[in-house]
Amino acid sequence: MPLTDLTLAECLALRPDLDEPADLDAFWDRTLRESRSQGGAARFTPVDTGLTEVTTHDVTVPGFAGEPVRGWLHLPVRTSGPLGCVVEFLGYGRGRGLAHEQVLWANAGYAHFIMDTRGQGWSTAGGDTPDTAALTGTVPGFLTRGVESPHDHYYRRVFTDAVRFVEAALAHPSVDPSKVVVTGISQGGGIALAVAGLLPGLAGVLPDVPFLCDIRRAATVAARPPYTEIAEYLRLHRHRTGTVLTTLSYFDAALLAARASAPALFSIAMMDEICPPSTCFAAYHRYGGPKDVRVYEFNGHEGGGGHHRREQLAWLRELFTVPRSEAPTALSVLHDHRLA
Repeated sequence: MPLTDLTLAECLALRPDLDEPADLDAFWDRTLRESRSQGGAARFTPVDTGLTEVTTHDVTVPGFAGEPVRGWLHLPVRTSGPLGCVVEFLGYGRGRGLAHEQVLWANAGYAHFIMDTRGQGWSTAGGDTPDTAALTGTVPGFLTRGVESPHDHYYRRVFTDAVRFVEAALAHPSVDPSKVVVTGISQGGGIALAVAGLLPGLAGVLPDVPFLCDIRRAATVAARPPYTEIAEYLRLHRHRTGTVLTTLSYFDAALLAARASAPALFSIAMMDEICPPSTCFAAYHRYGGPKDVRVYEFNGHEGGGGHHRREQLAWLRELFTVPRSEAPTALSVLHDHRLA
């Protein structure tokens, strides 16, 4: 698995000049306000998973345009009182899966919300949130769905779902609203960055090998899908390049991340052919809050895997015990999973 993007030194020096829509903030303010105005309350239904140390609820939250978004809430049995909370967004093609599958954060003592991603779930044991919009792109996947206008684009719905899902977590009686963190791998990492930029007051952000960052560059250098969906679309629709790239800029997590203020721990893999490291570093460099990063020089899109989960557990424990003003800004390069 060779290095296919910039070197680490080049990525560290990279400061891309991204095209930001003049009405980016107004667009998202209006979008979120319209969905919040639909009203509705989150619903939590207990589920018997057979697990004895974690309780699980089937969650339904009013998302974009008030449409129901599904998810899970896992709570540790042996911890009481308002808890620190991790809200997780999923990778491309993944649905929320089965109720017992993802319980790491609850086992660590946190409330754990998992959001189903609308229209996805073909690569796992199930997604339960349909995407009701009729718009589709002319190539398979989601990046070109509604790509002729930011108002119609697929990720307008997904990012709104995610903000509303976090708001439901913030309001839950088992959650300490001052200790809510968002996380995700790949697509989930991009969603987490977007939410951090759109929803102030979060305690932390854990984006892993994030997707949807510096989308224009990603469409030209990514060797494997999903970014290749954009290149394929523009190969067929040569005259729409400007329109397509303008639409996608409204959903560029590197732009939205600049508005974030919560401490963040990134992970970036230097041999990633799916989310090229230069695009992830674009988000890291532009991120608006205190930040730290783990760089995995000899890994692809799998990133740090279980080794990075260990880094996250330690970082999150420290985050919830150290005042925000003391949060570090640093960079660690991991060679063979050991701190250099």
